[in-house]
Amino acid sequence: MPRILDGNRVRDEIKEELKPRIAALAEKSRPPGLAVVLVGNNPASEIYVRNKVKTCRDLGIYSETITPAGLITTEELLALVRDLNARPDIDGILVQLPLPPQVDTKRILLSISPEKDVDGFHPCNVGSLVAGLPGPRACTPAGIIELLKRNHMAIAGKRAVIVGRSDIVGKPVAMLLLHEHATVTICHSKTPDLPAICREGDILVAAIGRAAMLNGDYLRPGAVVVDVGTNYLTDREQVARIFRNSPEKLAALDRKGSVLVGDVDPIDVAERAWAYTPVPGGVGPLTIAMLMTNTVASAERRLSVC
Repeated sequence: MPRILDGNRVRDEIKEELKPRIAALAEKSRPPGLAVVLVGNNPASEIYVRNKVKTCRDLGIYSETITPAGLITTEELLALVRDLNARPDIDGILVQLPLPPQVDTKRILLSISPEKDVDGFHPCNVGSLVAGLPGPRACTPAGIIELLKRNHMAIAGKRAVIVGRSDIVGKPVAMLLLHEHATVTICHSKTPDLPAICREGDILVAAIGRAAMLNGDYLRPGAVVVDVGTNYLTDREQVARIFRNSPEKLAALDRKGSVLVGDVDPIDVAERAWAYTPVPGGVGPLTIAMLMTNTVASAERRLSVC
């Protein structure tokens, strides 16, 4: 039987490790502070923000959600971020994406102070990642490394193949794996013979955003497979095909209106992988855990408590 890499368990471990650090900060000065900016009314973003705020509350981190109207301009949002940069009680700033089309997303993200960039997206922090210097790391890639290490998955000397080259997952996870001494290949839409390249991977990271795209043809028997995909299926025929007419999944579709699947075929990965992350319950829980880790680390640096 393949080994399932349980993200919920690792998330809970990380949260327990953060609690004494948060208590030490509160005792010396104040709790860590996280500001979340949620623009407009995006149902998916609202769910993500609620989960982040709930985790802050559970851990004792001060959180503040700022909800400007969807018609806000770039200049107005820049002014809001400048105010948060200047606030001594805020250690982390997170601007929830996507932003409305009239807002220049790049300008907003660049305006966040690098020391408060708990998403790890600012070019200063990306540069620190490349150079192997301390600083906040992008949350999902950092969570992937934690998941592998805490499950005692060997990384050094292994061939890692990443499908997807986004700034949020693909590129930073490649750098993190390089720092762990893996040999890394990044694949994308222009990669020829993608299945053959994927089959070379001892570790395969799927972050391409296409439902169950990586089937058995892409999987090396005995590989460790990390599935970053979150694809909601609403078509009954597609659900039946991907889940091989599973009565449970079809019933879930009828009940909820959608079924979640990753970028890797869920049946093939269970048959071929040595270990793999489930969807849901694999990589997803680690993203918020690492956001909390970055926020606490930022507070420790700013308050000189390390």
